[in-house]
Amino acid sequence: MKILLVEDQQKVASFIVKGLKENLYTVDHCENGNDASTLVHLHEYDVIILDINLPDSNGYELCSHWRSDGVKTPIIMLTAKTQTEDRILGLDCGADDYICKPFDFGELLARVRAQIRRQSGQVKTTLEVEDLKLDLVKREVSRAGEKIELTAREFELLEYLMENRGRVLTRTSIIEHVWDMHFDSDTNLVDVFIRYLRRKIDDDHEVKLIQTRRGRGYLIE
Repeated sequence: MKILLVEDQQKVASFIVKGLKENLYTVDHCENGNDASTLVHLHEYDVIILDINLPDSNGYELCSHWRSDGVKTPIIMLTAKTQTEDRILGLDCGADDYICKPFDFGELLARVRAQIRRQSGQVKTTLEVEDLKLDLVKREVSRAGEKIELTAREFELLEYLMENRGRVLTRTSIIEHVWDMHFDSDTNLVDVFIRYLRRKIDDDHEVKLIQTRRGRGYLIE
């Protein structure tokens, strides 16, 4: 899952980024509205965490502007404003949730998970493609009933492929979602890990699930 954090207070931002990454989320962070708008229109995010008071803009206006532009990504507003009317204004501008500073990180994490579940339309605990199963709770993978041992990175890559079943994923999107880094055209990191997965997922089976679309990327179906 890829999250955009828009927060200009370095101490707060570092705390949130560290916590999200420890929970295996990919995080982009920026400190102002201009950079945030650029990122929102360049990348696909699963959740946006948006501070209201930014150096160059107002979070309410940003949220409203993104919604007018057709951005449907769930937005959690983060602010020190605690008045009921402030929360109402945030929700009316298009925010999906609102959390006040100071906050417990566990609560923020729970709200992030809730938005991701709502976006998916269901509470998913397992992903399945044919006889391949991935358990999101136990973090286990099996095919035809046989358990497959994956590294943490292989698991994240397989999860991303299975969440987007039937959809071609470019190397750029894979590396940004799974490795939390910007794509380098000279790296073959994605191709190497796809080969690792194929050895474990497909090599011993007649039906090959992980497929290549030359010049476009990879998919599972």
